[in-house]
Amino acid sequence: MRRLPYCSALLASIPQAVIWYVSRNLMPMQSRTPHRSLVSVCIVTWNCRGLILECLDSLFGQPQGAQFEVIVVDNASTDGTPEAVAESFPQAQLIRNTVNRGFAAANNQALRQARGEYLFLLNPDTVLPPEALGNLVAVAEAYPQAGAIGPRLLNPDGSLQYSCRRWPSVKAALFRNTLFGRLFPGEPWTKEYLMADWPHDEVREVDWISGAAMFLRRQAVEQVGLLDEAFFWGSEDVDYCRRLWRAGWKVIYSPHPAIVHRIGGSTDQAVVRTILRRHASWYRLYAKHFGRNPLRRWVVWSLIWCRALALTASWVARYLWAVARKTLGGAKGVQG
Repeated sequence: MRRLPYCSALLASIPQAVIWYVSRNLMPMQSRTPHRSLVSVCIVTWNCRGLILECLDSLFGQPQGAQFEVIVVDNASTDGTPEAVAESFPQAQLIRNTVNRGFAAANNQALRQARGEYLFLLNPDTVLPPEALGNLVAVAEAYPQAGAIGPRLLNPDGSLQYSCRRWPSVKAALFRNTLFGRLFPGEPWTKEYLMADWPHDEVREVDWISGAAMFLRRQAVEQVGLLDEAFFWGSEDVDYCRRLWRAGWKVIYSPHPAIVHRIGGSTDQAVVRTILRRHASWYRLYAKHFGRNPLRRWVVWSLIWCRALALTASWVARYLWAVARKTLGGAKGVQG
């Protein structure tokens, strides 16, 4: 029987498609044997020149003998971030993107190039104490079933950040950082979600940890795969921890080391876009892992975007009011 030309072309394309899928999903990282206890620190930057320099200074100030490499992926910064990194820290590997590819995609670029036994996703608005990398390696070796480890995160004033949490819920989303939360300050759902009922002073298994400082085991990443690039910004850390748990790995929190994290080092420069992207990621996370019922997904979608619009409107109103006050104050000064 004569084979049709388009069937032959289709059959011929199958091997190439298999090779592409395997290379992108099953073998995404360097195939070289990693050095023993080498940590690959992966940092994504976007218009945070001052912050990343301070972060790198704390990294390269780790004690002598610490085996690590640093990979910085810059998402098309316009404030001189990549130039400053190249000039001040030439020992760091620098990848320059011509467009902002998002947090997950840029981290994946670093992960593909990384050759460490441990892979440390780190925000540029963090400062590490001495021995931080050594402490994390020690925790990882003490808990071999941990696919991801989250260190304690602190605000610049030394107060605790709730960097490990329970799985998100609709109730917590409705009350956290919203008008409902201000009207009902004693509601229990936000406290439960943030694990605020626990002092964060011991190693403990948790549902998920913040992507601001996520210490990953290479074997876990090779099994689970890279970050989901459909999450442009936000919720990729929740998604990844969910995938780790499903693959049989554990996610743990460790009170040591304590890393200072200045929340919003980049996102404060694009507040409205951040709000919209965060809520889009929330819905993707819910639909991917929690929402099997179509009607329930529609309800959650509606609630998420109502929340996003309310927060956006609130921020715009406060911004316009601040501009108006500044303008009126300047006018009064001129008249005086």
